[in-house]
Amino acid sequence: MLLDANAVSRCRHRVFLDAAVKTGHITDVARRPIPPGVRQRQEAAALHRKSVYEAMFSFHHAHWATIDADQPTSHRALDTANALNEGIGWVWGGMLPTDAHGRRGGAEILMRDLEQGGYIPIIVVNHKVTDQGRGITTSPLHEFAPDTDDTRKLRSQPRDQFRLAHLYRMLESGGWASPRRIGGVIGYDADCILIHDLDREVPSYDNSLLGEYDARFEDRVALVNGGAPSTPNRIGECKMCEFWPHCEKVLEEKHDVSLVVNGGHATLLREAGVNTVDELAAWHGDDPEEWHGVPFAEVQVFAKAWLHDIPLIRRVDSLHVQRADVEVDIDMESYQDHGAYLWGTLLTEPGKEPVYRPFVTWDPLPTRDEGRMFAEFWGWLTEVRRMALQRGLSFAAYCYSKSAENRWLIDSAKRFRGMNEMPALEEINHFIESDEWVDMFDAVKDQFLCPHGRGLKKIAPAAGFSWRDPEAGGEASMSWYRDAVGYEGDPVHDQRERILRYNEDDVWATRVLREWMSSPQALEVPDVAQLDQIFRGENGPA
Repeated sequence: MLLDANAVSRCRHRVFLDAAVKTGHITDVARRPIPPGVRQRQEAAALHRKSVYEAMFSFHHAHWATIDADQPTSHRALDTANALNEGIGWVWGGMLPTDAHGRRGGAEILMRDLEQGGYIPIIVVNHKVTDQGRGITTSPLHEFAPDTDDTRKLRSQPRDQFRLAHLYRMLESGGWASPRRIGGVIGYDADCILIHDLDREVPSYDNSLLGEYDARFEDRVALVNGGAPSTPNRIGECKMCEFWPHCEKVLEEKHDVSLVVNGGHATLLREAGVNTVDELAAWHGDDPEEWHGVPFAEVQVFAKAWLHDIPLIRRVDSLHVQRADVEVDIDMESYQDHGAYLWGTLLTEPGKEPVYRPFVTWDPLPTRDEGRMFAEFWGWLTEVRRMALQRGLSFAAYCYSKSAENRWLIDSAKRFRGMNEMPALEEINHFIESDEWVDMFDAVKDQFLCPHGRGLKKIAPAAGFSWRDPEAGGEASMSWYRDAVGYEGDPVHDQRERILRYNEDDVWATRVLREWMSSPQALEVPDVAQLDQIFRGENGPA
């Protein structure tokens, strides 16, 4: 069984199932279709690699070879080996020959190490790999000259680092590896090559990066060869996994404890002898050893609520939501790291019906028209606030989980500084820090325990709200957006209407949630004591 770099960074059970299905050892497990969000990211990554190829080729074409990606894998591997043996400086799209350990894989760039010989793997990824800061090593794109970078710090991306370790071991097996034991990543910004030292010690692994990779790869080899056990365990990766429907069924039949706690906490609980939701709900005594993070009493509430299919538990005797005479609900839609193309608003004024108004650009991001649109949105919001003050009315703007909105409020003001009507960054920050900017996510978090998560799609149905589009969600909207602006063809106007309808539902959801939390109906949600009574009623004295 051949293993690529993904095997060491993804869920163990996913690797196990993938191998078992491919080899025919398991025949009753179906893969679900690739989620639209995954497909969209794959398409965006391909476009990003194309733009990086064009840039790097312009710099290094005199010492360049491109491996034909349309030929069979074995031919690509042979062409790659020939290019490396010839000592070509930059090899794009190389597929390394499968090694004796069953590794397979390729790199966007294999670069000749002119100082010490051999080759250095460089991969191209469509996500950010650095943040503002200092202390990492980078190289410019036009020449390989690694040096300490005083403007950037590392953004941890373990998957990238393990892929580099995988490629380095493959180069080593073929006799092509540079003795420097380093690898490079060109990220979303494509303005430098981030250099990773593959021998560096990583405290979170208690090992070097290569050492951790080797241990994981050995485990995965044993796993696919039947020499290591594997059982499903719910983790963050599950929501995008093709095998999740199968694993979810298995976990629910067992009442597996990972259904109500994260993967790390599930491991701690299993070590303490707690394997099921029922056992967690009935736990007595001190917290399990080394428990951290979410208070243990809360996860017990999650367990009891899960057993009785109760989506919300009240933390408090009375509920409070900040209200105002003039209220504006806001929801932003962005596309990856390219920008925010839509600011949707719902204005509620005394004696008037709520009015939805979107501020949008359908020019494909990135575009200067985003700045025009953002300035128009901010001008409108500022005028609503000013008119409320002039009339002696209180004002508040609401969103749900404002970290994304705050990011693009600040980023938009920075990127389009100097454009007509563009607000100053100080004005944006003053609004963000004011009491007029209210996060309904915080209001929910402070007053409810949420066994199924605190996302708006999880919480708003408890208030009686439902989305008109059954596929509504952030991942799906990314795919809709690509169609709406015509990234791969003519713009699809129906998808524009779909996005606007989804955005309108989002702002309505925050309003409905706020109205519900301000009503007596919300007090019908059981509190912790009432949940305990329900649990004791079915399970005898606690």
